[in-house]
Amino acid sequence: MGEETVVSGEIMQGVYLPGDSTAVLRGLAVPEPGPGQVLVEVGASGICGSDIGYIYHEHKGHRGVDGPAYRGVVAGHEPAGRIVAAGPGCTRFGVDDRVIVYHIAGCGRCDNCRRGYFISCTAPQRQAYGWQRDGGHAHYVLAEESTCVPLPDRLSYVDGALIACGFGTAYEGLRRIGVNGEGDLLVVGLGPVGLAAGMIGKGMGARRVVGVELSPQRREWADQLGVFDATVAPEADAEATAALVADVLHAPGAVTTIDCSGSRAGRATAIAGAAEWGRVSLVGEGGTLETEVSDALLHKQLTLYASWVTSLTAMTELAENLDRWNLRPETVVSDRFPLEAADPAYALAAGASRGKVVLLPSPELRS
Repeated sequence: MGEETVVSGEIMQGVYLPGDSTAVLRGLAVPEPGPGQVLVEVGASGICGSDIGYIYHEHKGHRGVDGPAYRGVVAGHEPAGRIVAAGPGCTRFGVDDRVIVYHIAGCGRCDNCRRGYFISCTAPQRQAYGWQRDGGHAHYVLAEESTCVPLPDRLSYVDGALIACGFGTAYEGLRRIGVNGEGDLLVVGLGPVGLAAGMIGKGMGARRVVGVELSPQRREWADQLGVFDATVAPEADAEATAALVADVLHAPGAVTTIDCSGSRAGRATAIAGAAEWGRVSLVGEGGTLETEVSDALLHKQLTLYASWVTSLTAMTELAENLDRWNLRPETVVSDRFPLEAADPAYALAAGASRGKVVLLPSPELRS
């Protein structure tokens, strides 16, 4: 599998984030894959909220990683595309294979890596695409074969880019709380991850899916997806919002809830909106969790789960499930930009985008 269809060393364009709320294009050489590596022509690369919060505005680093997290590399940790070259030793993937790139390259030897949770690797050689090594906001990305996930033929490259992070994060959070047809699902925060949670929750069989979102624009975008049974605006406090959700569900609360907002108010709503013996998933980064314990948690017999991204194996499973469920992640995308328009794309994603924003580095690649 060492065949090569692109000339290494040619100049391509990549997007860098200086940390001053801009995105800039720079030229760099097309890399050559080494042992165990593949070169992927990027069909789509998503813009993630963590990129905006931790890199785009200022280089603040990232929780769970020591030292400065962003090392001035090509940005973007949500790529999907087609392999155009494979280095020596590659045995699972080769030229023309369509893949999603899992966004962390771990050491491969620690317990977390051996379970597929490269995200939780703490070895010094751990590197995230778009943070410590060149990522997907370029025409090509050099990837470890071990971080590649098969992209089913019926899913597009945009679908794959969304699975690479946001949908994977939502799926793991929903797996932890065991979403199924025996109960309802409450999703708090209808940004890209919340939209993903609603769609996946439907696929997993949730009886009814209700979303809570402050932005009227995002509620409108969520409503047109056809996966939420209802979306509501939050009230002044979590208990009042929970009462509103209960009215919609005609039940005391949802058996499963997930907070995708990463806000104190959103987390409080996910807890307040859970029924007795309910299960609550927290996947939003940042902020704090503040709650009264006795009535809010103990007396309701709640179980709280905290989930950080997902595993390589679960991401593979998710791609297969979305194909089987006939669900297309790209339907949550509100805006698509060519690589050359990365700056306005980031500005929109950091501002008032309705849904997900993606870059299309190689628009000639078709789904």
